[in-house]
Amino acid sequence: MDAMHAQAGFREVEHTADWALEVWAPDLPELFRQALWGMYALMGLVKPKPASSREIHLEAPDLETLLVDFLTEALFWLDVERWAAAALPDLHVTRMNDQWVIRGRAVGGPVSPGEKEIKAVTYHGLHVQPTDDGYRAVVVFDV
Repeated sequence: MDAMHAQAGFREVEHTADWALEVWAPDLPELFRQALWGMYALMGLVKPKPASSREIHLEAPDLETLLVDFLTEALFWLDVERWAAAALPDLHVTRMNDQWVIRGRAVGGPVSPGEKEIKAVTYHGLHVQPTDDGYRAVVVFDV
């Protein structure tokens, strides 16, 4: 089974100036996990040993904005607190009224900066799409 046919995963895709990541998963919580692990991989970041946790609770009008907000929050943890997630247990992505909501917990610990820096998660070409096997997204990062 190659990477594109695995139930969940990510791969770097060609982009002219920045970095782009294609992510796929059987459900939305796993899609968000894979997007985070893919972002870490692009940065050359090694997941830390679990030592502490952070609560996750974000709301957005659409899945694309929720994904950008989630990854931006993870970049904040890295840049400001030098903290990264090692696991995302009990992650839930749901639609409530007119908002998409992600709730859960990130378990992780202190990290050294990755080999490469991501400045921001962008909306350029961003889409989250349902597929026959779950969900697929493409995310572009400003470097």
